[in-house]
Order: sequence, then C-alpha cells, then structure tokens
Amino acid sequence: MADYSSEMQAKVVVVTGAGHGIGRAIAERFAGEGAAVVVNDVDLDRADQAASAITANGGRALGVAADVADKAQVDRLFDAAIEHFGRVDVLVNNAALVAPTLHFLEADEAWWRRLIDVNLTGAFLCSQRAAQIMVGQGSGVIINMSSGGASRAHRGFTAYDAAKGGIEALTRAMALDLAPYGVRVNALVPGSIDTSGMDEATKRARGENIPLGRVGDAEEMAGPALFLASDDARYMTGHLIFVDGGMLAQQRSATVDIFPLSRFPKVG
Repeated sequence: MADYSSEMQAKVVVVTGAGHGIGRAIAERFAGEGAAVVVNDVDLDRADQAASAITANGGRALGVAADVADKAQVDRLFDAAIEHFGRVDVLVNNAALVAPTLHFLEADEAWWRRLIDVNLTGAFLCSQRAAQIMVGQGSGVIINMSSGGASRAHRGFTAYDAAKGGIEALTRAMALDLAPYGVRVNALVPGSIDTSGMDEATKRARGENIPLGRVGDAEEMAGPALFLASDDARYMTGHLIFVDGGMLAQQRSATVDIFPLSRFPKVG
C-alpha cells in the first residue's frame, strides 16, 4: 500500500455523500493519510458521526449537511470548507441516490428529475464551485463517481444509469475545460460493492458473476481515489478507473458463459 501521508498533510478534501458506504471509506482513508476532510451528507447526524469518528482517531474533519442538488446548500458546504480549513484541494463527488428503483413504464417525471438532480446536477454544482476555488489556487483534483450502469444497464435503473452516463461525459468535458488551469478531473467506476452489509448468501451469489470471485468492499474504492488525488496521477485527466473485479471486462456472466468456471483447470 502506497504511503501518501507526507503529500496529503497539506491537502483539504471535500467528500460528498460521506456519511456512510464508499464515501465514508474514502473520507476515512484521506484523513488517515493526514488530509483535512470535509464530510458531507444530506443527513447532518450521519455527517457529524463520520467526522467525529475521524477526529477520534486523530484526524481532522468537519461534518457539513447539504443536499448537493441545491445550489445554495452547495455554496454553504464550500463556504464552510474555506472558513474552517482555508482551501479546497480535492473534491470527491460521491453523493448518489438510487432508490426508488422503478421500471421505465412505471416511472414519472418527479422520479426522473430527483435522480438526475442528485446524481448528475449535484456533481455539476459541486464541481463548478470547487473548480472556482481550485483555479484561484492554480491546482486541484476532482474525482467523480460513475457506475457500470454508465456503459451497460441495470433493470429498473433508467434515471440512475442515464445520470451516470452523463457523469462520464461530464468528466471528459470538465477535464478539457479545466486542464489549462491546473485542475485534473477523473472518475472511478465501482462494480458490485458491499456498502451496507450484504448477507453471506447474497455476497456468494453476486461473487459468482465477478471474475475475481467476490463483491468488493467500500474500502477498496479508497485507494484508487487517493491515487487519483496524488502526484502519482499528475499526468492523468479525463479518464475512468474501473474498480469492479473485472465485471465489465467480460462478455457474459460466469453463470451463462460458454466456457464456465466448471471447466477451469484445478490447481494446488
């Protein structure tokens, strides 16, 4: 595991949707490497609990509630970051809304707009405010969170998948617009990640269709995020990093493949 502590000591990182799951794991990893972290969540108690856990472990953190789909709340989030820590070096656009899942024929406009607003417009609002700060500093990193649904499809996830497709296009477009100002923009693409404690039967069943044979843990998203924020990735912008155990590399799932796992050679 790379040690980024000397580099991260001077960094201020804003992580949206960081009260639980992938966002919290990323926030905790950055704090563990010495960065000051602004923990955002739509729920203040959840944001404060995550921030308190970081400070209890000797880190620096501030919990801030904000709905990323609301510009006024986004402005307050970044105002708090500047007031408390003085700058913003990294933004991780992790906040997302999945539920409720609806079949396309059952969906309505309110459902569509809410999921697009949180998953796509929220990334735009946070990124624009962060970029305005970063451009003034002459440097910065924005990391968006995509999904396999951006290039494939989930049943019942029309709005979510459409938003994640937009995230990948937004990542490329922002990267081009912000590169001359020293601001890099990339995206992570998670696969099947256990963010809320899957039962063992579910984990086994999902793992059968993943080349590495298991679902991922939220903590396994944190290392790639840290790498993209670091100087090791200083010549990377406008790209996607897949953290999915090989899911999108395969044509068919393991259970229906014409060369099934049962035909793999036994070793050891």
